[in-house]
Amino acid sequence: MTAGNESVFSGPDPDRNLERALRLGAYTDRALDGCPSLVVEGVLRRTVGLAMEAEGCHAELGGRCDVVAADGRHVETEVVGFSGNRLFLMPVSNMRGVIPNARVIPVSGTPEVIICDELLGRVLDGRGNPLDGGAPIKSGQRVPLFGRTINPLKRQPIRTQLDVGVRSINSLLSIGRGQRMGLFAGSGVGKSMLLGMMTRNTEADVVVVGLVGERGREVREFIDESLGSEGMAKAVVVATPADDTPLMRLHGAWLTAAIAEYFRDQGKNVLLLMDSLTRFAQAQREIALAIGEPPATKGYPPSVFAKMPQLVERAGNGEDGNGSISAIYTVLAEGDDPNDPIVDASRAILDGHIVLSRNMADAGIYPAIDVELSVSRAITHFTSDGQQQLITRFRQVHSTYQENRDLISVGAYQPGSNPALDEAVALWPSLTEFLRQPHSQNVSAEKSLDELRELFDAADMAHAETVE
Repeated sequence: MTAGNESVFSGPDPDRNLERALRLGAYTDRALDGCPSLVVEGVLRRTVGLAMEAEGCHAELGGRCDVVAADGRHVETEVVGFSGNRLFLMPVSNMRGVIPNARVIPVSGTPEVIICDELLGRVLDGRGNPLDGGAPIKSGQRVPLFGRTINPLKRQPIRTQLDVGVRSINSLLSIGRGQRMGLFAGSGVGKSMLLGMMTRNTEADVVVVGLVGERGREVREFIDESLGSEGMAKAVVVATPADDTPLMRLHGAWLTAAIAEYFRDQGKNVLLLMDSLTRFAQAQREIALAIGEPPATKGYPPSVFAKMPQLVERAGNGEDGNGSISAIYTVLAEGDDPNDPIVDASRAILDGHIVLSRNMADAGIYPAIDVELSVSRAITHFTSDGQQQLITRFRQVHSTYQENRDLISVGAYQPGSNPALDEAVALWPSLTEFLRQPHSQNVSAEKSLDELRELFDAADMAHAETVE
């Protein structure tokens, strides 16, 4: 804006010179409109464990950067933190081949995925690429990976039951459309089998399954044995096994939620199954510890407990006119510890929890649902008073027997001394049989309630005959 040492604003006519300067600025802006924006590259200064440190480039938190490896391959990374003029990067895939002082190139745009109706029946990785050998997903709606926040006052209330085809859940732990439940279990007590039963038998329009951080062997087993061809027909599976990077495992969970949101916004009722919320938390812990975040609760940094509700809150009922996302998140109780920090945090942010009992599994009762420790917090909003009375009676009888189980086992209890315990002893075989269900059987919500009612009607009739 200068000519020699003279400013364009100098001269005998300042107003005219000002107008000239404005025209010059407008011309310059028009000339630059068609030019690509400048990208300031940086260099890779340090790599320790999973974390990379780049210097000299500028990118926003959550943005993407490509690190050029020795063979020219671009390693995709995400900005997970910064300190001073250094960026902390986390690789999306394997970072083998990265060398010191490698070029770091910021990539514009936020992570997006392509979602369409053709995803039904497909198996995807954390990036949305097919794992089933089918054609790539090239056309569809591009949506942000991290979704959008719904005003809680605009969400539809939970007023309708979701039929999941499992007798004990339909009758005693009824799940509403838009409810978010936790499935708490240790290893080897049948959670995958229960998820498969619900996937095949549910009345939901679409089922979205996220397998986050599980063993690679279990992915194929879950698809072939738990889902089967019937379940896969209306399901989308996102699989990020344990050997994927922590960031890819996180992206798998976010992608699962994004797919569920897409079908919900079409007005469909979606059942979202995520196995597991614990692996999601562990992936975030790996990232946070790698960039220096201090551990707070039994090795888990604070960011873990901030990310969990962000993921869970994406499920639920949509706005008026939209569909719903009913979600079930499995939570691994390490060492069957009910006070594990992830178990405790999950219990606080979910709308109920289903606890699987190892003792019941060892006794051959599947699904091994511990009715006393399980609860559905929204059940009173869509069930009748009659059903709630039956549920209360079932819990009381079940609890009475369990409290006196040792006395009954050693023969120390004398029949007739306690009417409530007499009823519990008489009903115990029927209660156990009610909870047991073959994995290939589908019991509707209406039939589940009828069978629960018949159980107590038969007991009352037998008691009346005994009194007479």
